[in-house]
Amino acid sequence: MTENKKAATPGWRKLLGPGLVAGAADDDPSGVATYSQAGAAFGYGLLWAVMLTTPLMLAVQLVSARIGRITGAGVVANARAHLPRGVAHGLVVLMLVANVANIAADLAAMGEALKLILQGSQRNYALAFGAAGLLAQILVPYRRYAGFLRWSTLALFTYVAAAFAVEIDWRAALRGALLPNVGWGREAMMMVVAVLGTTISPYLFVWQAAQEIEEMRVGHKGPLRDASARRELRRLRVDTGVGVILSNLVAFFIMLTTAATLNAHGVSGIDTAAQAAEALRPLAGDFAFFLFALGIIGTGLLAIPVLAGSAAYAVSDVIGGKFSLEAPFARAPGFYGIVIIATLLGAALDFTSIPPMQMLLWTAVLNGIIAPPFLFAMMIVSGNARAMGAHVSPKWLSALGWIATAAMTFAVLLLAISTFGFDL
Repeated sequence: MTENKKAATPGWRKLLGPGLVAGAADDDPSGVATYSQAGAAFGYGLLWAVMLTTPLMLAVQLVSARIGRITGAGVVANARAHLPRGVAHGLVVLMLVANVANIAADLAAMGEALKLILQGSQRNYALAFGAAGLLAQILVPYRRYAGFLRWSTLALFTYVAAAFAVEIDWRAALRGALLPNVGWGREAMMMVVAVLGTTISPYLFVWQAAQEIEEMRVGHKGPLRDASARRELRRLRVDTGVGVILSNLVAFFIMLTTAATLNAHGVSGIDTAAQAAEALRPLAGDFAFFLFALGIIGTGLLAIPVLAGSAAYAVSDVIGGKFSLEAPFARAPGFYGIVIIATLLGAALDFTSIPPMQMLLWTAVLNGIIAPPFLFAMMIVSGNARAMGAHVSPKWLSALGWIATAAMTFAVLLLAISTFGFDL
């Protein structure tokens, strides 16, 4: 009877999980700052980049979800098993550097946002947020923690609400969404790579594959080894699709809001995500300011655990461990040790003299630079019958995944060319 009741309980919680959370975590404070800076600096001119990344992000996140669910092993574990020795270690080192920097940037932005609302010390608030994220991951079992992460995605709708509190030139926005309308100098290319990097980020690949494995453990399911798994593969598509569409819709509205307010009133440079919120106050009113600042805090509470957790999953994968967030601290001290160290290192960076906006923007650029090697590894694994069995990526998914890989690589190359003084 219990089994029947469980099976008869449909609902969004059965369909939406790792994909929804991964998509929402993509709009972390670093992402908010990047989209805000893009809107402030280029107006509606970079909206096309968000439109471009939607199908590409859908492809790569679905590939990562399929790798986790079909093989029962993470992205890095599969790279370790099926690619030349050293590839997995290199991927993990790159991701750890990017994740620690991302945690630092997100904590700083959250602290500044709360300071705008309550006054007080930005650094103390940042430390408090870091401690809260640590305690949640260490003390709360995965099955309960996953529910909290799902509900946290509602914080993203504050940015949609903020957009409707300002006046938008929809004709110009439509042009910007459909046609590239920026120069191709170093600043523009850096922003394009930052937008791509904060949208298609390695930590999201690792996290979604790992969460599929966590869901398997909680539900006592095995890897999808046979060909008859249509229902489960459909769930992956729905879950990932909803997460990606939500993520990019929010990114679009953040860029739209700052283009319509900051750029339209001559504010082309901002130093932090919190400053973007503060700049909205005189232009769009207290309501838009409050929603924007609250969104930074809400998305940060979602993203910090994802960043620290994905670092721990990656290290676990590379050493061949089987640790998870469902295990208590006493049974997985090494796993939780990585979570703690990553969070503490990120918090420590907030006490350096690195300007917050530089940290936020360069974090997004760094994610964009390290994404291509991750994508190459994932696409090779997803097309490997020895790894995926009967579920190698279908042709449409493989094509989209390789297009995403090529696009990210091309953008990084253009950034490198423009950085070394060649005009494009």
